Amino acid sequence: MKGITNNALRLSAMALSVALVLGACSSNNGNGATPAPADNGSGSKAETPPAGTGEGAELEQVELVWYYPQPSNQPDLQKVQDAVNKITLEKINAKVTLKPIDFGDYTQKMNTVVASGEKFDIAWTSNWSFFYGPNVTKGAFQPLDELLDEYGADIKSEIPSFVWDATRVNGQIYAVPNYQTVTNREGFVVQKRFADKYGLDPSTIKTEKDIQPFLEKIAAGEPDIVPFGMDRNGGFSAMANGIEYVGGHVIGIHKDDPYTAIVTPKTEAYKNNVTMIREWYEKGLVNRDAATVKAFDDIVKTGKLAVVKDNVMPPGGEVGEKLSNGGHDVVYVYLTEPYTGTNTIITTMQAISRTSANPERAMMFINLLNTDKELYNTIAYGIEGTHYTKLSDEMVQINPDAGYNPNSNWVFGNTFNGYLVEGQSQEIMDAVKHENETAEPSPLMGFSFNDENVKAEIANISALGDQYSPGLGTGAVDPAKVLPEYLDKLEKAGVEKVREEVQRQIDEWRKANGK
Repeated sequence: MKGITNNALRLSAMALSVALVLGACSSNNGNGATPAPADNGSGSKAETPPAGTGEGAELEQVELVWYYPQPSNQPDLQKVQDAVNKITLEKINAKVTLKPIDFGDYTQKMNTVVASGEKFDIAWTSNWSFFYGPNVTKGAFQPLDELLDEYGADIKSEIPSFVWDATRVNGQIYAVPNYQTVTNREGFVVQKRFADKYGLDPSTIKTEKDIQPFLEKIAAGEPDIVPFGMDRNGGFSAMANGIEYVGGHVIGIHKDDPYTAIVTPKTEAYKNNVTMIREWYEKGLVNRDAATVKAFDDIVKTGKLAVVKDNVMPPGGEVGEKLSNGGHDVVYVYLTEPYTGTNTIITTMQAISRTSANPERAMMFINLLNTDKELYNTIAYGIEGTHYTKLSDEMVQINPDAGYNPNSNWVFGNTFNGYLVEGQSQEIMDAVKHENETAEPSPLMGFSFNDENVKAEIANISALGDQYSPGLGTGAVDPAKVLPEYLDKLEKAGVEKVREEVQRQIDEWRKANGK
């Protein structure tokens, strides 16, 4: 395996220098040479494993602490951690303590961890939870360029350069992306039984408005079915209207003028969309409770929604959508071509904490996690014969009741190193990878907005968005009356100041990057 071979060579070369670093740090935080039994959050104590005897044995043993989010409690976490450590002790002589936190609490708890100055090594971060940019700004993460060159060359070579560019803040990489689908593609997910019954031809749907006649047929012929389902986020399709968000879900750019910041709710596209959705709402094409719905997946699972919006839609995604739509087959109806930008890439990453006493070993672990399939599949799927059964060398059947099924492999590392789960095919995985590498790139690829100068304004604008967007976006309120009120309050909250700050940073980024 390429990663392991290269690791072995580097391990020999760096053993002395790392030992010196470890010696200097060994007494300061318990991450030193003789780690004590640790509580991994599951309520049981981990046994102290033996020292590594494999290719990592020449390194002094250290302990790493890794925070990441998970969707639910995993009773067998300790067993999986022991299996992970068997691999990491052998290969990099590091013991890893897994510190999962529920998704809903992750941002708040990690903000507390960082604010307290707690010593840990690795944290999952993204542009939607435990936010990457703000944590870079406040110095929570270490810059990784030199660490990647020295200890992460394998993962650096496996991921395309444009993905790395998206992670740069002021020219520096501060997190390692978990390589997966990095494209966005907007469109509709339509239950096939209704598409067939009412003769929907996906090739005729070019704009959002084009699907309205189909929705009206559903409304007339299927009294127990909601034609178009939404949650409180509404139905505005930014990319289908040529818009890419760059400063939160208010400030964006238009693809036809990509270096000019705009206020999205001020655009004709937004006004036309909320007006159309209001018409759908008044015709009974939209679920009446959309403005208050948060747990949308639970509603989709009932199979009662004929059409929903999606903004990822990777090749082969229909397989997973079937399970999410009450077991009904679905067809994709695309509104856009695949597109990739900073915000489609920095959705799941691992950063090294500024408080880490062993950043070199943390990078070695991240590198191994992304290149060693045994390690990645252990943390993603658990222990063979207990948590999953192998159907072939590359395909597994998950045992969902066995005590470990986080069902979130994209949290951990490069998903292309993962086993195929029953129902998936290698051809689809190859197609996803091809789409990643051929999708239209954003002209602002690598630009990351720093909100430090306008935090107060953004907080006020976010509060207004939470107040007005659900009603406008789902058709529950009349945009002719409410949209002007929303725009007026945005002005008073300082939306132009935020737009000007985004514009200033775009201009500086263009100058620095020769755009």
